[in-house]
Amino acid sequence: MKQVTAGFFPPITFEREQSRPLYHRLYDWFRSAILTGQLRPGQKIPSTRYLAAELKVSRITVLCAFQKLSAEGYIESSAGSGTYVAKSIPDQVARLRLSKHPRLIDRPQCSGSRKISQLSAELAPFPTLPFGLDAFRVGLPAIDHFPISTWSRLVARHWRQPKKEMLMYGDRMGFGPCREAIAEYVTTVRGVRCDASQVMIVNGSQHALQIAARTLLDPGDPVWVEEPGYPGAVQAFHSVTGKPIPVPVDDEGLDVKEGTRRCPKARAAFITPSHQFPLGMTMSPGRRMMLVQWALRNNSWIVEDDYDSESDFCNRPIAAVQGLDTNRRVIYIGTFNQVLFPSLRIGYLVIPSDLASAFCRVRQASDISHSTLEQAVLADFIREGHLARHIRRMRVLYMERNELLVAEIEKQLGATVEIIAAEAGMHLVCLLPDGVEDRIVWQRAAEAGIASWPLSICYQRNPERGGLILGYGGVDQKQIQDGVRKLAAIIQDSL
Repeated sequence: MKQVTAGFFPPITFEREQSRPLYHRLYDWFRSAILTGQLRPGQKIPSTRYLAAELKVSRITVLCAFQKLSAEGYIESSAGSGTYVAKSIPDQVARLRLSKHPRLIDRPQCSGSRKISQLSAELAPFPTLPFGLDAFRVGLPAIDHFPISTWSRLVARHWRQPKKEMLMYGDRMGFGPCREAIAEYVTTVRGVRCDASQVMIVNGSQHALQIAARTLLDPGDPVWVEEPGYPGAVQAFHSVTGKPIPVPVDDEGLDVKEGTRRCPKARAAFITPSHQFPLGMTMSPGRRMMLVQWALRNNSWIVEDDYDSESDFCNRPIAAVQGLDTNRRVIYIGTFNQVLFPSLRIGYLVIPSDLASAFCRVRQASDISHSTLEQAVLADFIREGHLARHIRRMRVLYMERNELLVAEIEKQLGATVEIIAAEAGMHLVCLLPDGVEDRIVWQRAAEAGIASWPLSICYQRNPERGGLILGYGGVDQKQIQDGVRKLAAIIQDSL
């Protein structure tokens, strides 16, 4: 018999002051629990001796109940192993009718509406697809090339004789050695001006955006956001009832003059200057200086999301906007979830020193601290040079996958689509023919086993032309070729 994982057992409750025999009431509880799914087929049942002691009844009482359950096919015993709920349960059709503990159902039986906040109802959802559809999932790195053995060795080092601090709540700003390693890394590689006291470790860039929005904005505050841009930023600003103001991007990045025309007194500006999401351009030095000067004049903030500058495979990444700012108006966001692997859930904020206390208060309202063990391992991974080596390898790999994807699209679709392929990152944008609805193509592609994002979700207004955002970081050559072939058939069928 295939066994269900043991370890936990639901509490047994029944009325003792009844005329029916105690063993029969115990039998009734087990039968009801089995029929309602509270006890699952194959689940191990505690021994009669243990149950008798727990319930403070005679073992004979438990044996009599088990004998009746066994005779009717509800439980099965295995010599030397124990007693289990039978895999084939009788009276399955009576499951709902006999249930004393009904499960949740889709429609509430009570009258009236089920109240939720207006905010939660209005937040636009991300595209959701089942896991397993790797081509062309956005934001998925080459996890098959991650140095698992190195990471495992570092984990084992810390678990072998863990210090007490590894098992306790951590500092709200993060584990000290990890913050120091990150500060050294961004100062050296990204030209960020900071020390470890300004680094806050969080669960990823989305968590960082949420904390920044709650710290910097009051309800109704306008915020510039790139158009098209990262929808998660719009969600974060909406979540504090801020007012995102779409500002168009061009070949130089965010159009600061147009932003000033649309909303000169915006409270903040959100940018992805190193590799604009989703179109991929790099913000020009002139635009960066214009934005920094605008923030200084208006006492506004700049939230810089540097989500994947490590994967620039053709040029050395341009320094962060934060490094140009001498007036401490920039909040810098980075993440290791796309550099290493998504389930790591380690991102970071670089905060002006005078705002650290405010950011800590906001962070503690939703999340006390991150796993200290993972931060300790990451600190070693950075300090011992493993991160730098991994990034160098991934840049070569992503360049190869980018070139292969572009070649396959051109081969399968030719001039039918337009490719916007940046020389960095782990995704590209494929613009669809005029009149083709990208959400329909996206849905049909998902049904065919192909993940992507519709470009239109990156706009607050209706785009002039739809497209697909195709991630290539986590796909190999065969997946790219098969995926493009399926996409080409779907797109051709949509014309």
